[in-house]
Amino acid sequence: METVTVQSRAPIRREVVVPGDKSLSHRALLFAGLAEGTSRIRGLQGGLDVAATRRCLEAMGVAIRSDGEGLQVEGRGVGGLTEAADVLDCANSGTSIRLLSGVLAGHPHLSVLSGDEYLRRRPMARVLDPLREMGALAVGRAEDTRAPLVIRGGSLRGLTWTLPVASAQVKSAVLLAGLHARGTTWVEEPAPSRDHTERMLQAMGADVLREGSRVGVRGPGRLKATEFPVPGDPSSAAFWVAAALLVPGSRVRVRGVCLNPTRTGFFRILQRMGAPVLMQETGTACGEPVGDIVAEYGPLVGVSVARDEVPSAIDEFPALGAVAAVARGETEVTGAEELRHKESDRIDALAAELRKAGVAVETFSDGMRIAGGAPLQPARFQSHGDHRLAMALAVLALAIPGGAVIEGAAAAAVSYPGFWQELLGGG
Repeated sequence: METVTVQSRAPIRREVVVPGDKSLSHRALLFAGLAEGTSRIRGLQGGLDVAATRRCLEAMGVAIRSDGEGLQVEGRGVGGLTEAADVLDCANSGTSIRLLSGVLAGHPHLSVLSGDEYLRRRPMARVLDPLREMGALAVGRAEDTRAPLVIRGGSLRGLTWTLPVASAQVKSAVLLAGLHARGTTWVEEPAPSRDHTERMLQAMGADVLREGSRVGVRGPGRLKATEFPVPGDPSSAAFWVAAALLVPGSRVRVRGVCLNPTRTGFFRILQRMGAPVLMQETGTACGEPVGDIVAEYGPLVGVSVARDEVPSAIDEFPALGAVAAVARGETEVTGAEELRHKESDRIDALAAELRKAGVAVETFSDGMRIAGGAPLQPARFQSHGDHRLAMALAVLALAIPGGAVIEGAAAAAVSYPGFWQELLGGG
């Protein structure tokens, strides 16, 4: 489904179950592959990114099979992955290539990691630099800044590393290398990023340490096999919440979503915009708080989003752009330079597409200002190969009289394979 037409529509009144959380799905597969024994995973997200992590693990000797209710993963233990016979293809997945880099830094064999044209544009120096400091050979194209990456690891030593920008992927890569290293590895963050890696490693028996704004792991470590019930992805839930806010008369409940506070910044920003959005915690899964998100149509006002709010909403800014386009007044985002290094340059790409619909947007090096509330006009949008941008533009199209066409719609399958069928199927 490469080109999709989305029309404005009647109120959306429904309950939704979104795919399993992408971040947790990657980690469940990867950590199960490093564990001792058989782990079971239920609710694994079926997107293309997670499939890339699975293929890479299988290429390194991890046995993964379906048991009818989920997957069983036969772990090989920390340091137990075998050398792949070919290049490890991470497709479009930044999580796959960065987390695997950290793991493979602890293995003495040669590994080559690459991906599609979009992944090969994304910055990799931030991962390779600390791995080299720990003792691994870690190099890449374009003076060690881009994939393909070549890693030969083993004999790592712990270190203390300060991240220049809050990044859960880079933090996780360093901690996973630290799991294979001698001594303690610390990562200092300028702002809190999602903490799934620390939670899951600790639950599996790793010696995880926390001191103020830094997190550490004592190595070499061991992981025990476990059960992974993966909750719903809040980044996927964001599109249904945004849709409810944009279509008059709508009310949506998204069930069983991960409500980790490092992942719910988008919903807190919406609440500041006046949106009737509720988060209702109902239990835990994978060591994470889980619950429902309820949203309904209501008037919205623009807000300023500051740097310290960015890490907990980093993946939802395309959806925020759609909401800001209809909110009264200006919405300004600063401190979000990381958006330029996602599947697309999400600052320039989002601005270009919003302008097609008649939205006035000013961009900065680290964010943008969106003037909302003006009449929207039909448009022909481009996804820029970015799954979240494709879905955010579809949500915006719901509020455009005459609708819009989204080209490159197939990108949505990276994280939400059934999105188009669910959105266009009504209900």
